[in-house]
Amino acid sequence: MSSNCYLHPIALAGSPQSEEGEAIRLAGGLVYASRFALIERSGGKVTARRRFSVPELRAALSDLPDGVREQWDNLQRVHPPLQLGARTVRLDQPQAMGILNVTPDSFSDGGQFMDDPEVAHAHAAAMVEGGAAIIDVGGESTRPGAAAVWEGDELKRVIPAIERLAAMGAAISVDTRRPAIMEAALAAGAHLINDVSALRHDPRSLDFAARSGAPVVLMHAPGEGEDLHADGKYDAVVLDVFDWLAARRDAAMAAGIPREKIVLDPGIGFGKSIADNLALLNALPLFHALGQPLLLGVSRKRMIGALSNEAPAHQRLGGSVALAMKGLEAGIQLLRVHDVAETVQARNVWLGLRDAALTDFSQLVD
Repeated sequence: MSSNCYLHPIALAGSPQSEEGEAIRLAGGLVYASRFALIERSGGKVTARRRFSVPELRAALSDLPDGVREQWDNLQRVHPPLQLGARTVRLDQPQAMGILNVTPDSFSDGGQFMDDPEVAHAHAAAMVEGGAAIIDVGGESTRPGAAAVWEGDELKRVIPAIERLAAMGAAISVDTRRPAIMEAALAAGAHLINDVSALRHDPRSLDFAARSGAPVVLMHAPGEGEDLHADGKYDAVVLDVFDWLAARRDAAMAAGIPREKIVLDPGIGFGKSIADNLALLNALPLFHALGQPLLLGVSRKRMIGALSNEAPAHQRLGGSVALAMKGLEAGIQLLRVHDVAETVQARNVWLGLRDAALTDFSQLVD
């Protein structure tokens, strides 16, 4: 894919009828795009920006670089469901991934679910009952300044939780960047690898993930080594993150991970300022041009507090749902959240609105 051309959907519609058919369905979901910006840059700087309607873009494709044609196809790519054990997670509508932190120092619920397995189990069961399609189990805090966790401690934290979730029949993701944890977690019943380092932290991770056959989530984080938040310097954060994710997608595929098993995450809050995060959230539709399902993790994050009188993490439900809705409107397939029932309720109402929009009121004429 060309690294200096980007096809950004800039006008979204509730239905193709509302645009008289001049809209495409983004990523096989319930969001439609009718206008696009073709952005070109060189040397890190944007050099041109042209706007197209759907008919104009179709007519111009043969004269545009191959990378643009690939992105056009990617925007319309229909993603097959994720098969996670006995559970099938459809990607033609948004799904909730519930967060289960078994750590002493998570920014939002540190220690709450670590020392009492019964409390953790009850919380996980409530998330499944509340509509979580996947439960994401993590044993290491990745907040800024968090201390590294010894591998043995991480194993002691996540494996019992995964075993209990597996007995419950849940679809399980393991949030880790260490191949030994990935291997033990999959053996204990996990189905998906969610790596905040995008399989960079350990040189063995890519090969293991490919051999395991498990789906993977690759998240953008600028730092290497222990500090994923380091080196957050960008020429243009949206385009830089896009190129970075494209490179990690390609590296995963080259290692033998099938394309249909790769999910991408722009990494909101990781090595990014509030302005960077807002820019990424406002440009989320662009990331469908990478041709992969997208995961968005914004629940209770610090930017919500920064935008709402420094509200502490446990008082960020309203902001979390607002940002989740931003993801829904952009066609995001997976929302990683703490407050599952509330987010799923918002999602269900949104789905009702989307379904109703398919019958455009202006067409209801006798």
